[in-house]
Amino acid sequence: MPDILLRHIDETMVERIKSLARERNGSINEVLLQALRHGLGLSPSSTTPLSERCFDRIRIGSHLGDTEARVFDEASRAISDVPDGQFAPKRD
Repeated sequence: MPDILLRHIDETMVERIKSLARERNGSINEVLLQALRHGLGLSPSSTTPLSERCFDRIRIGSHLGDTEARVFDEASRAISDVPDGQFAPKRD
């Protein structure tokens, strides 16, 4: 397999990559490969529709009252209309 050299990585990103590797008892290379697969749409989670990744209706549905369940369903329908790749969590 070919190697790729990535340059100009800021210190915050380096520390986060190292932290993830420690948390997962894995290598920096494994963390980077997983991040690249996900970012390029090559991992199973990246091919799952956004609405399914964001909300698990079955898991939390039993905790909702009628009004909350209707609002939840409406929000789920609205977010499922967002094209994949057009919505990303806001990062501070």
